[in-house]
Amino acid sequence: MTTFAFTSLLPLTVSSPSSSSKFSAFHAIRASLDSEYVASRHTLRREFLKGVALMPLPLVVMREPPPSHAREVEVGSFLPPSPSDPSFVLFKATPKDTPAPRAGNVQPYKFILPPTWKQARVANILSGNYCQPKCAEPWVEVKFEDEKQGKVQVVASPLIRLTNKPNASIEDIGSPEKLIASLGPFVTGNTLDPDELLETSVEKIGDQTYYKYVLETPYALTGTHNLAKATAKGNTVVLFVVSANDKQWQTSEETLKAVLNSFEV
Repeated sequence: MTTFAFTSLLPLTVSSPSSSSKFSAFHAIRASLDSEYVASRHTLRREFLKGVALMPLPLVVMREPPPSHAREVEVGSFLPPSPSDPSFVLFKATPKDTPAPRAGNVQPYKFILPPTWKQARVANILSGNYCQPKCAEPWVEVKFEDEKQGKVQVVASPLIRLTNKPNASIEDIGSPEKLIASLGPFVTGNTLDPDELLETSVEKIGDQTYYKYVLETPYALTGTHNLAKATAKGNTVVLFVVSANDKQWQTSEETLKAVLNSFEV
């Protein structure tokens, strides 16, 4: 068996003293240039960071979230005086105010308010924004309030929740007691005991019938005194609620009753 020595195939390189010194000098020059390059880069980076640190920071303006449709000002500053009593202002719901009139689920309604009241924000989950045009449960249309006098809200309920008859009148739904038994929790904010219903009455305005209620509700979330007025039109029952605590009721009972009586669909 023949064995080959591969080293014999490699070319021999003979290094002379002169070529070795040239090689060493080349490496020395290259090492020097490398160190100078690294040092210069560090210097440039350091100067750049100094410049950035000295630069003025941009002014960041924190903007408030856009306001909702509710206006945090007195209604007297944007609503017209009531033709029937200039000491009040008149609110008329339009498609620009809430989504239900835009969808045709609620007919235009109106009522008067003292000019010092303010419109309150309605939580989106209560407003019906998420379910129009077909809402299965009642929703809150608008709310107004005054810390010295009380608050009002308009609640709309799908007619189908109360009767299977299309375009039913409020009389078709049942008696005033039957209606308030179904919608009472939307008056009080929690529950309604039959004993808390002090008075019911029926009012006719044109061809529209209204049920009216006087309630004393000591455990209600909305207040110890509640007045309500309801009617049915189209595919919706509209409930107008006026609420007050004992202190508000003592000083503003007549005003609150005037507000209730003014409600029309």
